[in-house]
Amino acid sequence: MTDKLILKPGRDKSLKRRHPWVFSGAVGSVEGEPGLGDTVDVFSAQGERLGCAAYSPQSSIRARMWAFGEEDCSDMASFLTDKMRIAIYKRVHNNLFNTHNNGLRLIHAESDGLPGLVVDQYDNWLTAQFLTAGAEKWKPLIVDALAEITGLGNIYERSDADVRALEGLQEITGLLKGETPPGEVIVTENDLKYGVDIQKGHKTGFYLDQRDNRQVVAAYARDKRVLNCFSYTGGFAVSCLANGASQVVSIDSSADVLELGKRNLELNELPVDKAEWLCADVFHELRAMRDRRESFDLIILDPPKFAPTVGQVRAAARGYKDINLLAFKLLNPGGILATFSCSGGVDRALFQKIVADAALDAGVEAQIVRQLSQAPDHPIALNFPEGEYLKGLICQIN
Repeated sequence: MTDKLILKPGRDKSLKRRHPWVFSGAVGSVEGEPGLGDTVDVFSAQGERLGCAAYSPQSSIRARMWAFGEEDCSDMASFLTDKMRIAIYKRVHNNLFNTHNNGLRLIHAESDGLPGLVVDQYDNWLTAQFLTAGAEKWKPLIVDALAEITGLGNIYERSDADVRALEGLQEITGLLKGETPPGEVIVTENDLKYGVDIQKGHKTGFYLDQRDNRQVVAAYARDKRVLNCFSYTGGFAVSCLANGASQVVSIDSSADVLELGKRNLELNELPVDKAEWLCADVFHELRAMRDRRESFDLIILDPPKFAPTVGQVRAAARGYKDINLLAFKLLNPGGILATFSCSGGVDRALFQKIVADAALDAGVEAQIVRQLSQAPDHPIALNFPEGEYLKGLICQIN
C-alpha cells in the first residue's frame, strides 16, 4: 500500500493553488512508514487526493510535491524522465542555448516541477545538484535519464549546498558519470569567454543567473570608471571592459577567484591595464574608499546570499543597507548603482525599501531606471513565487 500524508483541516488551500511545499505544521497524520525521500500520496482532511510528494521527515518542509490532483506518479522512472525532457525542451525551443551562449541551466528545481533538482550545462559538461530528499532518492535514475536526454556522458555532482543539512543529507561532490572535468572549462556568454571551475567554483561553477544582467549593466559602462564589488571571477568586469569601460576596480575576498578573473580578461584579449583587482573585505574597502574620497561612475553590488531564510532577514537587511549606503556615497553626480540581492528571504519590495533607505541616509536622490531578475533559463513558476530569488535594481542618482 502507498504511504499517505493527511493534512489538517483547512490546510489544503496552498496545494489546490499548486504550491509545491507542505510544511510540517500542516500535517495531520502519516499512514505507513515512509522513509527519507519516499513518495507519499497527499490527502486533504476530507479525503481528497491532492497529489503525490517526496517525504522528508526531518525538514520543516515535510513534503515537496511531484504532482497534483490525480496525476499518476507511480512509475517514477517515466514520470521524472518526462519532466526532465519537458524542462530541457523548453530551453531548446526558446533558443537559449546557441552559438552565443553555451552555458545554461537545464533544470531549475521547483520552477520546473522537480523539487531540489538543479542541472547546469557548461559546454559539453553537466553539473547536478540534488538538494532535497526526493531528488537524492532518485539520483541514479535521474543521472541515467540526463545522459539519455542530452546525449552528454560527463556528469559531475555539486551537492555541496548547506540546504541539504535541513533535509538530513550530507554534502556530496564527485563524478557521477563519464570523465572528471578539467580544472577549467571554457564557456561562451554573449560572445565573451569565461573559465569555469566545475569542481570547486561557487554554486555549480558560475553565476549563470546573471547572464542577461551582465550585458544590461555593461551598456552603462562605456568610458566610465567602474567599481565591481563581490566580483567573483570577474563576470561583470569582463562585460564592462568589453563594452569600453575606462577602468574597472574589482573587489573580492578570495585571491583564487581574482586570479581566475585575470585569466578571463586574457581569454577575451581585454586590456589588463584597465583592470585593478583588490583582495579585500568589501565592507572594509568601501569605507576606506569613502575615507579616501574616491569616486566612481558605475558601481556594481552583487553580494552572496545574506538571508537564505526569512529568519535571517533582519541581519541581512543591515548588511544590504550598509553596502548600498556606502556605494551611493562613492558615486559621482549622475552615477549608476547596479545592486542585487540573491537572498530568498528578502523579497523585491523589501529590497527596494532597503535601497531607498540607504539613499536617504546617504543624502542622495535616486531613481530606479530598470528592474532586473534572473536569466530566463532560471524561470519563476507562477505557482511558486519563491522561485524569484534574484532581484536587481539599476538606480541613477541626480
